Amino acid sequence: MNQAETNYTTTKKEMLAVVYAFEKFRSYLIMNKSIVYTDHSALKYLFAKKDAKARLLHWILLLQKFDFKVIDTKGAENYAADHLSRLENPYENIFDPKEINETFPLESLNKVAHQDPRTPWFADFANYQAGKFIIK
Repeated sequence: MNQAETNYTTTKKEMLAVVYAFEKFRSYLIMNKSIVYTDHSALKYLFAKKDAKARLLHWILLLQKFDFKVIDTKGAENYAADHLSRLENPYENIFDPKEINETFPLESLNKVAHQDPRTPWFADFANYQAGKFIIK
């Protein structure tokens, strides 16, 4: 979720999850009947609602392509979703910025040999652009 989506209400987050799942697995779900098990009974109401905010209407229009029904289940009975929602994401707060090395030694480009059959066809162009020479 992006920064704006983290501020959504619980109902909108649940709806966003359904929209995301259907868009992600579109090719598998587009011609098949699907069942959405949810512990959030408001979703069933939202899918039937005709006068809603623009974002919800947009999501409803996206989901009209699919043949699915929403079934309410108690959270305690929905074991798979309950378990998956409690898993920790080990990569959640990891950000490893890498510096971009702007300096590139010409010696590295000069090592490209023209006679080697593995040499890419554009090696002469790269050598000429970098050092104004062509290896013969």
